[in-house]
Amino acid sequence: MSLFWRVFLLNAAVLTGATVLLVLSPATVSTPVLPAEGLILVAGLVAMLVANAVLLRIGFLPLRRLTRAMTTIDLLRPGSRPPVSGHGGIADLIMAFNAMLDRLEFERATSNARALSAQEAERRRIARELHDEIGQSLTAVLLELRRVADEAPEAVSDALHQVQETTRDSLDEIRRIARRLRPGVLEELGLASALKSLTGEVHGVAARCRIEGELPELGEEVELVIYRVAQESITNAVRHSGATRIHLLVQVEPSEVRLRVRDNGAGIGDSPEGAGIRGMRERALLAGATLAVEPVAEGGTEVRLDVPINTGGGR
Repeated sequence: MSLFWRVFLLNAAVLTGATVLLVLSPATVSTPVLPAEGLILVAGLVAMLVANAVLLRIGFLPLRRLTRAMTTIDLLRPGSRPPVSGHGGIADLIMAFNAMLDRLEFERATSNARALSAQEAERRRIARELHDEIGQSLTAVLLELRRVADEAPEAVSDALHQVQETTRDSLDEIRRIARRLRPGVLEELGLASALKSLTGEVHGVAARCRIEGELPELGEEVELVIYRVAQESITNAVRHSGATRIHLLVQVEPSEVRLRVRDNGAGIGDSPEGAGIRGMRERALLAGATLAVEPVAEGGTEVRLDVPINTGGGR
């Protein structure tokens, strides 16, 4: 039954009930209308309006649930669907909306996979150029500075040694940036060593890493997702929260791998999610994982990433 006929029949039921009550009741209407008769008519009209409002509210309740779902749905948190209820056009509308969400989530996941793949390829290219071209050029400059410093007078030699140290610091910074852009340790030594190396590179903050259990084969894409989420979590804690301690924990369960990154910083509060957190959510979708970023009771923030092993192993 279409929505039009449902509304029509609800109103018809109310009017029919009022007509039957009017016919069967002893009430009469005089000309002119007496005060008592007017009160009866007004009471009957109010009763009709209330009954009509109650019936329409019950009939349109599935539409209200659908409206709430439309205003709160987030494609970065997939799986949430309004239940299919109601009759006729209302149920068809909810099913069409759910089908649209399925299509949008699939298309978003596909486009995100292509975008993140292109992003990682670009990171590898930039890291290679930094390491091979700029790094080699600065190494050549260091060697030339050393040769010139050895041959220069003492006053000039001291200045050249200072320039040499500055150049060496710049070379170390370029190599550090290249490692962050392209985690070679992840490809060479595996996820566990890459996560330990990641916490070991943090300066000015007490960071530690603990891995409970032996990590299974997850696949290159899934391991990269876990590494990038951990990297972004640590970066946010160091740059934005003012944390002094960071604890990275990996737990291997029979059905999933759990990543926990907790800090003692200022927390996220009521601030909206930035590009970093939304980027982590997009990466989590690629691994079929769930991600949560929540405040900690004793202060700070905890990032939780749960990666199903069966999903990860198949990639």
